[in-house]
Amino acid sequence: MKRSIPLYLLILIGMAAGILFGIIAVHLGWHQFTNNWIKPWGTIFINLLKLIAIPLIIVSLINGISGLDDVSRLSRIGFKTMGLYLVTTILAVSIGLIAANLIRPGNFFTSDIQLEYSSDSLSQAAGNPDSVSGPLQFIVNLIPDNIFDALTDNSRMLQIIFFSLLFGVSIVLTNQEKTRQLRLLFESLNEVVMRMIHLIMYAAPIGVFALIASITTDLAGQNSSDTYALFGSLGMYTLTVILGLVFLIFIVYPVALSMFTNVSPRQFFKAMSPAQLLAFSTSSSAATLPMTMQCCEENLGLKKEVTSFVLPLGATINMDGTSLYQAVAAIFLAQIYQMDLSFVQQLTIILTATLASIGSAAVPGAGMIMLVIVLSSVGIPTEGIALIFAVDRPLDMLRTVVNITGDSVVASIVNISEKQLDTQIPLKSQP
Repeated sequence: MKRSIPLYLLILIGMAAGILFGIIAVHLGWHQFTNNWIKPWGTIFINLLKLIAIPLIIVSLINGISGLDDVSRLSRIGFKTMGLYLVTTILAVSIGLIAANLIRPGNFFTSDIQLEYSSDSLSQAAGNPDSVSGPLQFIVNLIPDNIFDALTDNSRMLQIIFFSLLFGVSIVLTNQEKTRQLRLLFESLNEVVMRMIHLIMYAAPIGVFALIASITTDLAGQNSSDTYALFGSLGMYTLTVILGLVFLIFIVYPVALSMFTNVSPRQFFKAMSPAQLLAFSTSSSAATLPMTMQCCEENLGLKKEVTSFVLPLGATINMDGTSLYQAVAAIFLAQIYQMDLSFVQQLTIILTATLASIGSAAVPGAGMIMLVIVLSSVGIPTEGIALIFAVDRPLDMLRTVVNITGDSVVASIVNISEKQLDTQIPLKSQP
């Protein structure tokens, strides 16, 4: 089956139609109709993406690792990937801190609006802060006590990745003759999963339309003027986050591509646009993972053995956009509470946000939960999370785009460093 219209264009049309429908629904009071008849289709699409996420991670990781020649090659790719992810995350947090200190968005926030929030808003935003463990808790949670239990929870992707990595490495260490049938099995399963992804992607334009339409009406509520006033009060905070994300995606990543790959930034963004649009719609790196892998392999020419290792790992531990947002939010709330954070405290934010991004689930809203850890590390009252909860959803959509873009940039760098880029695709010479 071939589409006469490119998928990214269909997704873009779906987004535009969703925004238009949402605006009309707000003015005509169609909130109930949208929740009953439009929103469920977006939920169905998200469920389809989540349905394939765990099988994709298990099969692609095991198939990718078992296809490597030896453990030395696996460790080489692994160290490169982890090192690049660590560097990009620290850089993202630092950019967020610099932007927040320069713009100082907390100074534009009025105290009377703070009084409108209650403890209920906080409990919705971040759960019970007292139940949140320390920033190194992700190390404890890395090892599942029951892999079948972990398979039933999409938020425990890190445990599933650990198991898949261990399984794949064990296949490489075992005699090839004894594992030949097992390798063929996972190779076949990988092809089947990829076919499932192609089928699910046909529903992407409809799913995106439903998601955007429902988000628009949910943000507006019953009185759109109240929502506009709230967004006006949080405008400087939102602008600061957006400026940081824009700098990361249009300055830092293109420079990295130009320095370390033969992929032109223009061609990269053109190739990744379907995944970026889907990430914006779903606010989930894990849900976008199938499309991210497809764009990297088919549009950029990256090898499957690289994408099947780098991208699933990145969807779980590399959250550049989320890390930048956590840094800005921490400084913003500190300014609201008139707290003057020292240089050491801001270094603590860098470390904690980096570790928190590793343990953050690749699902919508997970960054709000991890923000509690970042705030607690420097003594900022966690109740302040309620103040930024209203604008978290649109920012979550934007930072997810940065998250998957960062994963793809790292995959491109690792791919070219292994000299596996398909030389038959002259990316630099393409328009």
